[in-house]
Amino acid sequence: MDKAKPFCISKQEVWDAYERVKANHGAAGVDGQSVAAFEENLINNLYKLWNRLSSGSYFPPPVRRVEIPKSGGGTRPLGIPTVADRIAQMVVKRCLEPNLDRLFHPDSYGYRPGKSAIEAVGQARQRCWDYDWVLDLDIRGFFDNIDHALLMRAVRKHADEKWVVLYIERWLTAPVQMPDGKLVPREKGTPQGGVISPLLANLFLHYAFDCWMARYCPTIPFERYADDAVCHCKSEAQALWLRRKLDERLSDCGLELHPEKTHVVFCKDDNRRGDYPSTKFDFLGYTFRTREAKNRWGAFFVTFSPAVSAKASQRIRHTIRSWRLHRRTGTSLDELACTFNPVLRGWINYYSHYCPSALTPTFQYLNLRLARWACRKYKRLRGHRRRARRWLRGITQRQPELFAHWALTRP
Repeated sequence: MDKAKPFCISKQEVWDAYERVKANHGAAGVDGQSVAAFEENLINNLYKLWNRLSSGSYFPPPVRRVEIPKSGGGTRPLGIPTVADRIAQMVVKRCLEPNLDRLFHPDSYGYRPGKSAIEAVGQARQRCWDYDWVLDLDIRGFFDNIDHALLMRAVRKHADEKWVVLYIERWLTAPVQMPDGKLVPREKGTPQGGVISPLLANLFLHYAFDCWMARYCPTIPFERYADDAVCHCKSEAQALWLRRKLDERLSDCGLELHPEKTHVVFCKDDNRRGDYPSTKFDFLGYTFRTREAKNRWGAFFVTFSPAVSAKASQRIRHTIRSWRLHRRTGTSLDELACTFNPVLRGWINYYSHYCPSALTPTFQYLNLRLARWACRKYKRLRGHRRRARRWLRGITQRQPELFAHWALTRP
């Protein structure tokens, strides 16, 4: 560490941040430099970054704007920082996060060490059994509408280091480079895609939502994952009251509840009767709705529980189609399994926690794609889809663990 520098940032901290950024991969920013290209002159690049960070002379470059399709239609804007800027953001995040994480509400699950989305789903499942009504919240354009002044007030309150405040302020005001190359100044919001953005979003909603709920609605539990939240109410009247109050609260913070995507939902099951317009909601890739289940004695009953959502299933099928298995006739079945099993295990690990049978149609679709691959690869199976499926079933009998999804769904 150089004592002549105004800010005490160690070279080791910059190196550790680089290792984290490298592990996360990520696309190139406005300079077109990938992680691999950055590593071609790694020592000099990291030294230059450390020197600028520790001297206060680091100014972030513009953020590259890209649009990704949303499952419900339309696009979601992402801001892609450069590799060096991601490393700088990681340095600040690692300094600030320990203090903030101790501050955050226990029912805030998004982007936190030791917390996960599946924990939030499990907690929501339990509370849907305990409470009859849910307020399913959707904040319109949350990341694009964060008020900089309110956010910086919270940052200054909890940041021990002056350089943390300095660089966060610079990141918030860094311009956005649009796809046509035009630079657009940013007066509010923090770009989705930045390393520091999820932590700042959590800090903003900690005061805008979590603390407000704990102070004014202590009897209404909730689960929040970033800007996705559900609140559990005892009655429809309480849920409608909460919706009005949250509308006012978020408006005071420069935010808005989406009028069409925010719903009051009745958690209908065997013990809850009545006809209501909304009896299901989506949360973190799961759809919560009325389902038939079997108890330990084999008797069927109706419960309100989660399973993989239609949107998540559609995304999985889209990914499977993008693999273009029928074009991979030069690849063996074992090689296909080695290539795609990590992805399949990821889906299974997340979506099979609750009602794993809901994954069956999606994985049967994958089995059909594998049968189509066999028809293209082997002459004796060409034009015989049924024979190809029988051939695939024979493979599952001899090698039942070849594909990860065969543990749930055989051809």
